[in-house]
Amino acid sequence: MNGLQAYQRVNTQTSITDADPHKLIQLLYNGAIERINMAKSKIQAKDYAAKGQLLNKAIEIIGGLRAFLDFEKGGDLAARLEGLYDYMERTLLEASAKNDVAKLDEVLNLLRSVKDGWDGIREEVVSQQQAAV
Repeated sequence: MNGLQAYQRVNTQTSITDADPHKLIQLLYNGAIERINMAKSKIQAKDYAAKGQLLNKAIEIIGGLRAFLDFEKGGDLAARLEGLYDYMERTLLEASAKNDVAKLDEVLNLLRSVKDGWDGIREEVVSQQQAAV
C-alpha cells in the first residue's frame, strides 16, 4: 500500500468515526457511486475480475442503504426506496454479467438523484439533531 492509499484509508476511517447518521448515509452513496465509476473504467480496461469486485462492493453498499430504511417513520417513501435499491442491485448484477456500461450509467443516475435529495435535507437534519441535544 502506498502513502496515498494509506492516507485515504485513514481519512475515510476518520470520516466514518466522526459521521452522524445522516453523514454516514452520504458516505455510503459516495462509496457506491465511486465504485461503479471505477468498475466502468475496469470494463474499458478489460479487467473483469476487478470490475466484479467493485460491483459486488457497490451492491453490498446498496444493501447497507436498504438496511438503514426505517419503515415506521419512512412509510411509503421507505417502501419506494427499498424497491429502487432492489432494482439497482439487480441492474448492477445484470450490468456485471454483460459488461454493460449503459446499465451502470442508469444506476449511477438513480443513485445521484437519491443522493441529491438526501444532501438537500442535510441542514434540516442537522438543525433537528442540534435541537434534540
